[in-house]
Amino acid sequence: MTAPAPYLHFSGDALPALTFYRSVFGGELEVHTHGEFGLHGDRADWIAHGILTGPIDLFAADEANAATHPDPSGLLFSLLGYADPDTLRRWFDGLADGGVVIDPLSERDWGAFDGQVRDRFGITWLLGWEPADGVS
Repeated sequence: MTAPAPYLHFSGDALPALTFYRSVFGGELEVHTHGEFGLHGDRADWIAHGILTGPIDLFAADEANAATHPDPSGLLFSLLGYADPDTLRRWFDGLADGGVVIDPLSERDWGAFDGQVRDRFGITWLLGWEPADGVS
């Protein structure tokens, strides 16, 4: 069984968001437009279904009635222990580019490392790790 994967809804920004997330996490990106799915109209170039697969899987689409950016108030995506510390640091810095660091990635009193960042699309991420074998 795989972990749940976020499915984000945008109003015209799905492709820039998916492209940004691919630049941060890597992986393969597959997108299908409204036009390809036969959803004609003045937004045929909008994304009807986009899939990023790789170290982090996520989906996104454009919908006419969606906010420009998703409104995930009360929600954050946890990537605690999801990769090695160097990768998590790189992801944190990538997500912070154009976004806002809510809580810097740092060592906590209990010895773990974590931090929170809200990316340029308004999505909040929690990244961190527990030190193992002296790795910090």
